Amino acid sequence: MNGAPIRIYLLDDQTMLRAGFRSLIESDERFEVVGESGEPRAAIEELAELRPDILLLDISMPGLSGIDAIPQVLERSPRTRIVMLTHQIGQTFVDQAMTAGAVGFLAKDSEPEELFLAITSAHRGRSFVTPRVQGSGPHNGTGEPLPGRAATGLTSLTAREREVFLLLALGKSNKEVAMDLAMSLGTAKKHRENLQRKLGLTSTAEMARLAIREGLLGL
Repeated sequence: MNGAPIRIYLLDDQTMLRAGFRSLIESDERFEVVGESGEPRAAIEELAELRPDILLLDISMPGLSGIDAIPQVLERSPRTRIVMLTHQIGQTFVDQAMTAGAVGFLAKDSEPEELFLAITSAHRGRSFVTPRVQGSGPHNGTGEPLPGRAATGLTSLTAREREVFLLLALGKSNKEVAMDLAMSLGTAKKHRENLQRKLGLTSTAEMARLAIREGLLGL
């Protein structure tokens, strides 16, 4: 192998999946896993110290979605290139992730060769979006959504609203949302009301279905 290995960090809240990805990646001498975590906020601080070449980032994690973690990661480790991982492909979240600064988007059940291609492409500064996404909706592969795509209500949410939405979609109560996000119960209730109004939803089940359909939550 010529040159130093590509340094990779794994951020996924599922321990078994992290172990699988680590084993797969470390089977190739071109790559080195320098760290891993299942806690987004703690990982962001560690990434600032490790400054890996590549971050493989889960899109759906309790408390802080991968999309909302992107700008925080890039602020602390601007040279790290981010490849998103998800169980389901939702075009809305592909567009949001790439616009936020990710350079790759990959399904978790992709073949190893596709994972390695995504990593090496990202390391070279090239965007990589799994062909399953490219075939499901308009995307120019450069991190910018093509014009003419109908936006969903999720694109209008603030980062804080997306955090609340994700927790509610996971089945958390207003009280649990308030505790997880260190806000008052009244604020959590207000966020729920605003989300239901913005998204035209009336129940937690509808939020969960929307999150799954758009790829923010896996089944």
